[in-house]
Amino acid sequence: MKVTVCQLSDNPEAFSRDWERLAAHAKCEHSDLILLPEIPFSPWFAWSPKYDPSVWKNSVNAHQEAIPLLEQLAPAVVCGSQPVNETNRRHNEAFIWEQSSGFQSAHTKYYLPNEEGYWESSWYERGDGNFEPIQAGDALLGFLICTDLWFFQHSRSYGKKGVHLIACPRATPRSTLDKWLSGGRAAAVVSGAFALSSNKINREEEAADLGGQGWIVGPNGKVLGLTSHEHPFLTLELDLTKAEKAKETYPRYVKD
Repeated sequence: MKVTVCQLSDNPEAFSRDWERLAAHAKCEHSDLILLPEIPFSPWFAWSPKYDPSVWKNSVNAHQEAIPLLEQLAPAVVCGSQPVNETNRRHNEAFIWEQSSGFQSAHTKYYLPNEEGYWESSWYERGDGNFEPIQAGDALLGFLICTDLWFFQHSRSYGKKGVHLIACPRATPRSTLDKWLSGGRAAAVVSGAFALSSNKINREEEAADLGGQGWIVGPNGKVLGLTSHEHPFLTLELDLTKAEKAKETYPRYVKD
C-alpha cells in the first residue's frame, strides 16, 4: 500500500500552491492513502484564547467547501480532521474520504490542550472517547488526532484490534518536532502498526508556530521517512503484513 504524508501551509494563498503540488505528487506516485494535517483547509484559529463564533463558522464552512477538492487526490483514500458542529457542540473530527463511498466521520479528538498558541478546549469540546478502527482502503486504521497521540493506551488498544496504520494529523510547533517524532515512534512500538503523521506549517513570524515535518514510522519504531521544506511530500510503499506480524512480537504480545 502506497501512503503519503505531507506538510501543508497554514497560509491560504500558500496552501493553494501546496495543494496543487500535493495533487501532482499523489498522481505521480499513485498514492493509495493520503494523510492531511489537522484542520488543513483553514488557518489555525486556536492561537487565540478567546472563542470567536465567526472564525469558527468560517473554518467549518471552509472544510465543507473543500470536500470537492478531495476528488483531485482520487483514487487515493484521504484522511484528516475538520471542525464540525454536532448537536450544539463543537468538535475536531477525523474523517476518511473515498471516491466510491464519499465522506465518513471516524473519530472526535478527545484530549485538548489549553495553552499559548493551542487554546483548543476554549474553541471546542472533547469527543465521546470512542477510539475504534476504521477501514481505509486495504488497511485498518486508527486515528489519534494530535494530542491524542500521547495517551498510549489507545495505541495499544488499536494494536490489539489489528490496525495496520495509526494516523496522527497534527498542528504542532517547530520547537517540539523531535518530541512528536518520539511519540510517533512509541505509538508504533506499542501498537505494532505503521505510524503516520502530517503537520501544518507557517512562516516563523506568523501568529501560531506551526513547524511541519510529517513522518512515517515502521511497526518497530524505525523512522522510514520525514517531510521537509525541500521535500514537503513523502510517499512510501508499506507492506501491511509487517504490521500483522509485529503484533506477535515484543512488547505487543505481553498481557496487560
